[in-house]
Parts: sequence; structure tokens; C-alpha cells
Amino acid sequence: MTLLAVFVAVGLLILLITVAKLHPFVAFLLSAIAAALLLGSPPAVITGSITRGIGDMLGSLTAILCLGAMFGRIVADSGAAQRIADTLIGIAGRRWITVALAAAGFLVGIPLFYNVGFVLMVPLIFSVVQRSGLPTIYLAIPMLSGLSIAHGFLPPHPSPTALVGQFGADMGRTLLYGLIVGIPTLLIAGPLFAQTLKRVAARPVPIVPATPVPDAAAIPAVEVPERRLPGTLVSFAVALTPVAMLALATLVTSTAGMSEAALSVAAIVGDANVVMLVALLLAIVVLGVAQGRDRAALSAGCADAVRDIAGILLIVAGAGALKQVFVDGGAAAALASWLGGLDVPPLVLGWGIAMVIRIALGSATVAGLTAAGIVQPMMAASGVDPSLMVLAIGAGSLMCSHVNDSGFWMFKEYFGLTLGETFRSWSVMETLVGVFGLVFTLALSAVV
Repeated sequence: MTLLAVFVAVGLLILLITVAKLHPFVAFLLSAIAAALLLGSPPAVITGSITRGIGDMLGSLTAILCLGAMFGRIVADSGAAQRIADTLIGIAGRRWITVALAAAGFLVGIPLFYNVGFVLMVPLIFSVVQRSGLPTIYLAIPMLSGLSIAHGFLPPHPSPTALVGQFGADMGRTLLYGLIVGIPTLLIAGPLFAQTLKRVAARPVPIVPATPVPDAAAIPAVEVPERRLPGTLVSFAVALTPVAMLALATLVTSTAGMSEAALSVAAIVGDANVVMLVALLLAIVVLGVAQGRDRAALSAGCADAVRDIAGILLIVAGAGALKQVFVDGGAAAALASWLGGLDVPPLVLGWGIAMVIRIALGSATVAGLTAAGIVQPMMAASGVDPSLMVLAIGAGSLMCSHVNDSGFWMFKEYFGLTLGETFRSWSVMETLVGVFGLVFTLALSAVV
């Protein structure tokens, strides 16, 4: 009955989102209530479980995600992301242009949330197409695959950040492993796969497509004039500040013989909240005030960024409520026992569960968080590195993007493709990211 309650709750979640078209937050709450009742929890304690689950999940993530959204907005609005992309493309030249575009999407994707990065990169892709004369989709796929990998694998993006907290993983180590797994995955799903897309003909639409695209209309896609772009060194330095701080902290804590003082400083420097706060303040000063930008405009941009991620915070909160109901109702222990008895490697199991939910729901964030709630009970007994589980679930949550994924429609509409062409390009690229993300995660697990 316990396992049946879990399956019913997840099935109800899928139906409420896909058929009833409810917001995921509402669907999570209703599924959590249904699960609690099926698990025999007294009605008087259900609300307590839900409240505790929401509080525990948001307590560790709200500041990180809000600060990250503000930081990414300043990086985008200042033109720093545009400068990074232009610099890499200029260095690579025509021969290595797809590699440069993939690197640009990956680097820009670290500070920018996915939809912001997507809409920001589209005019840059069209600009490169005009200058080079190369096919549009051949150039678009490498850059957008970089964004997708950053979105699924790397903190401070919502899903991997939430999974880090849920599994008790180390943020810096997860970022390092994400880079190790993400770079070879990017080369395969981006430049290599793009070689097969030269005959896919795009029919570019205006910057804002004629057909409304979910989550895109509110994001400005204005290219900053060359004279107003920040310097190259400044752009790279600010955008990569979170990576540098987390990498430094991880290096210090992983090095034997370090003093207690050094370890204490590293613990502070590597704290995700501190990292994002320092990055934001640096961006405000270097990319805002020093560039002559109006401080009121900076503040307004930060406020808009927080509004943009309100839906993500609600999804994270709802996932926390469902997870806590599973724990309080005894489902966590039953899941741990059942999953532990399956003859499937834990990393593959987490990947597979995330993939199934992704195919059913479309949202990578919902898929990742839901899969984590199912897999978490077996983590302690399995002995799996939690950072690797974050990557495995992240890879599964990107699999098989199709018509229930807003990213699918954004790609189709911005580039004027048919459904068949979108499946041939976008869906295959996302699936390659998911498959090779798992392959390289398994390979990494054999050596760490």
C-alpha cells in the first residue's frame, strides 16, 4: 500500500499538470495531500508536514536563487554575456565557429537562467549567421546545447542547486564534476551533432516570434550597441566569479595539510549564499555603476529578475511538500528498501526516473525535483556520491524534449521550423545531452 501511494501521488501529479493544466505548485500540493491520506497520516498532521517540507526546501534555496537571478540579469542587461560570446567567436574564426558557439553558450549559461540565456542568444546567433553565411540551425544547436547543459548540471541553476541541498552534496564539488561531465557532453551534443544539421533550413522570425512562446515574451532581447559593451576581461571575470569562488573553496578543502584558519575561510568563501552575494555586488559595481548605468534601473532590473523566478520557487516549494509527506508517512523507508532491491545501479535508476517524469511533464525542473524525492531515501545505503547523483538526475531531466516542453516551442518558433525539423534538431540534441551526461557521470563515478 505504501508504494502504491507513491505511484498514485506521482501519477496524480502528472495528470494534474498535463491534463488539468494546473500550475505545478498547486499540483504538488494536491498530490502531497493525496499521498498523505493514502499513507494513513492523520489529517491534523498533514498541514504540518506540508509546511515543514516547504520551509525546509525554500529555507536553503530562496536567497541563492534570488541572488542568482539578479546577478544573471545584470550580466545580461550590461552586455557582458554578449561580449563573452562575441569574443569567443572572434577568437575561433570560421573553422572552429561551432566550438566557439558551444563554449559561449556554456559560459553564458553559468550565470544566466535558461530562458533569459535562450532569448539573449537568439539575436547573437542571427548576427553570426549574417556575418558567416553558415546555416542557422548548424550554428544554433551548439550554443543552445551549452545553455541546456549549464541549466541541467551546474549550480546556481534552480534544479541542480535544489538537488545539492536535498542530497546534502557539496556545491563546489558538484560544480567541478558538472564541468568535467558537461564539457565532453557539450562537444558531442553541440559541434559534433551540428555537423548533421547543415541541411535543416531555418526560416527566421522576428526577435519576438509571431506565435506566443511560454516564458519568453517578458524577457527583453535587445542587442547592446558595441560602444556600450563592457570590456572583455571585465565581462569574463564577473560572469565566472561564482565558478572561481566555488573552485577555490573546493581546492582548499580538498588539499591535505591545510590549517584550520584556511579551512574556515574556505567554508565561508564556498558557501553558496556568500558566493552569489559577492558575485551580485561585484556585478552591480563593475557592470553597473562603473559603466554609468542608472542605479534605479539596476534596482528595477533586479526586482524584475526576482519576479521572473517566482514560478520556479513555487515549484521547488511544492516538491519539498511532497517529499516531506513521503518521509513523514513512512514512504521514504519503503522506497529505500524497494529501490535498493532493484538490480539497477543507483545513478542509472535516478536518471531513469527523472527521464520518465520529464517525458510525461516536460519540465526539467519538476522532473529533477520529483525524481530526487523518490531516490533520496536510498542514498545513504547506496554509498553513491551525492554530487554524482545530482548530475545523473540532471541528465535524465533533460531527455527527450518534445511538445510538452516550453523549450521545444521556443526553438521551433524562433527559428521558424516545422515540427519534424524541431524533433530532428532540438529533441535529438536534448536526448544526446541526457544520454552522454549519464555516460560520463558513470565514467566519473569509476574514478572518484
